[in-house]
Amino acid sequence: MDLLTLSEIRRAAQSEPVQARAHVQVEAAAPRLTRDQKPYCELSLADACDRMTLRVWSDHPAYKACSEMTAESFVELAAEFHTHSQYGLEAQKWTVRPLTEPEKKALLEGPADLREKQTADWEFVAQSVKSIVDPRLRALCDAFLKEWGDRFRRTAAARNYHHARRGGLVEHTAQMMRVALGIAPLYPQLNVDLLIAGILFHDSGKLWENQFSENGFVMGYDERGELIGHISIGLELVNSLWRRLVAENAAAWRDFLPPSEDVRMHLLHLVASHHGEMQFGSPVFPKTPEAMALHYIDNLDARMEMFAAGYTPAKLLADRIFDRVRPLPGNLVKSLDKFQQPTAAAKKDGELL
Repeated sequence: MDLLTLSEIRRAAQSEPVQARAHVQVEAAAPRLTRDQKPYCELSLADACDRMTLRVWSDHPAYKACSEMTAESFVELAAEFHTHSQYGLEAQKWTVRPLTEPEKKALLEGPADLREKQTADWEFVAQSVKSIVDPRLRALCDAFLKEWGDRFRRTAAARNYHHARRGGLVEHTAQMMRVALGIAPLYPQLNVDLLIAGILFHDSGKLWENQFSENGFVMGYDERGELIGHISIGLELVNSLWRRLVAENAAAWRDFLPPSEDVRMHLLHLVASHHGEMQFGSPVFPKTPEAMALHYIDNLDARMEMFAAGYTPAKLLADRIFDRVRPLPGNLVKSLDKFQQPTAAAKKDGELL
């Protein structure tokens, strides 16, 4: 059997059952009861990009071993996988075994293509920070990356809907910066330094809301994230770093324009308003061009990711039409294929017709 990621298995199993092996972490092993009150165990399994549920019935040879698994368990699941219309990806005729230490290390590093992408995204974020002209914003962003970079690189951009994977926040942040730098020449009123800094910090509070453990794919819960929320945490983080840097650079920054306090207030506004509306958690509406741009760039990248990831798990309703994936507003429809010049053979066939 080929060793595949859960996402690869999910795509392959859409049309027909597929035999494969998957290396996964056990997020949880929960005891359950059937309608007939017979016990079974429900395993939540995760790899770098995807999740699935494995139901272990009480008469399965591995029932006792699976019931004793914890979030410290890393296993290989070998099975015949298929897609259930109601329950999604399921495994039949399966076996499990613990992973060796080298296998566990390889799993935690993630698949090569994702690892390469996230490395490139991290480098792009760091380079974008270096390109900031305002020394105050550049120093602030640099301090954040140096102090919180490791945690940033293992944080998800969301718990469920978009970039909900280890390192997803770096992917989301880098793509938002690419969009910002792409549109900046079209809107010369934008303060690009402020916009790039705002993008870096807009979800910085998610380092407490959506962080993964250092050695796993389990996204835990943090009391600070629960009680305060990522917007408030982000505001607190900016203020904390800013005050420290101002104290260290008071003489050098004294005569800079615009005044340092104005820069701080505008950056805080970007963090506070990036959800766009109070009903979605922002304490204020976007009131500057940079705040409005950040809000729409954030939404654009989040929704493009929802589309990109949505087609795989969505139920096929008709040719090229898929069931709704929340929070997108309606059924998904396959994108129009990009135009391709007809080949010489196709032209010849066309002439014959």
